[in-house]
Amino acid sequence: MNPRHYYTNPAGLPPQTDLLTDRAIVTEAYTVIPRGVLRDIVTSVLPDWSDTRVWILNRPVAGGATTFAQYLMEVAPGGGSDKPEAQESVEGFVFVVQGELSVTIEGENRVLAPGGFAYAPAGAQWQVKNDGGAPAQFHWIRKAYQPLEGYTAKAVFGNEQDLEPSPMPDTDGKWRTTRMLPADDLAYDMHINVVTFEPGASIPFAETHVMEHGLYVLEGKAVYRLNGDWVEVQEGDYMSLRAFCPQACYAGGPSNFRYLLYKDVNRQVLL
Repeated sequence: MNPRHYYTNPAGLPPQTDLLTDRAIVTEAYTVIPRGVLRDIVTSVLPDWSDTRVWILNRPVAGGATTFAQYLMEVAPGGGSDKPEAQESVEGFVFVVQGELSVTIEGENRVLAPGGFAYAPAGAQWQVKNDGGAPAQFHWIRKAYQPLEGYTAKAVFGNEQDLEPSPMPDTDGKWRTTRMLPADDLAYDMHINVVTFEPGASIPFAETHVMEHGLYVLEGKAVYRLNGDWVEVQEGDYMSLRAFCPQACYAGGPSNFRYLLYKDVNRQVLL
């Protein structure tokens, strides 16, 4: 098995000699935020977090994806939060890409290394701390939880490297999905997956469906079909897709093309 790679943002600023040309795209159907945009000057700070900065990749906005927010967080040694989530109706998912992160949910503590994840149900008491000696980077996905009578979401911990990926049908395993939340349990109203394509593999049709998507490229490169456009993406890039945005891709080489994927789960269609 190939070793897992997780791109981490080096931040900083480009030299004054660089040209302005980049690949950032914002349309009504999708947004592409290339890794070169994620510089020190575009960081934010959050209340109740210490020694922490954040790149806000997505939040619900008019004309954009509306179901979720996604942050790329960087916590310095000793930093963190005793109350990361201020809204009791919001659930959270943490995915570590660099360093180690101590996460406690309702008294249960785990130290997460790269590939490690944790799900905190809406209303749960949870804490995040960097007890290591180096900065920790992780993705934090937030969503307003949609409760369903008879179902209760529970805390989930794990590491995607310990999970068996599911091959997509008719692909000889060259396109596979690692599911970090139970896809068959209606207690969970979002899917968080790591999707892997071997070089040359593809999504051979334009997926067009109601789910909104957030995709952060962990490794490799590809050409992605978004709405009517072909867009080159590489590790460190982020894509936000609105509902029904057609999507497909061809994976380039020489390494695998892998991304962290958020999808909302639509339990009902409102007219």
